[in-house]
Amino acid sequence: MPNTKSAERRMRNSARKQLGNRSVTSRLHTLEKSYLSLVDTGKKDEALQALRTVTSAFDKAAKTRVVHKATANRKKSRLALYLKKIK
Repeated sequence: MPNTKSAERRMRNSARKQLGNRSVTSRLHTLEKSYLSLVDTGKKDEALQALRTVTSAFDKAAKTRVVHKATANRKKSRLALYLKKIK
């Protein structure tokens, strides 16, 4: 338990921020999985649209520092390579 009022406030703030960050990362995982399922089925047009959505979500998460910028860039690059392999 926190000993001071400021520590108590920090605990409340960090708990609130943790919930927000968890929802963002959960959404990222969901979008990534749905994109990969579209790639596996070979639906190129729908996968391209899903890639735009995933890329945008990773950029927004990196902007708010939920995900590190380099991690977001690496994931976006690898996801784009999957789309490139579809003929």
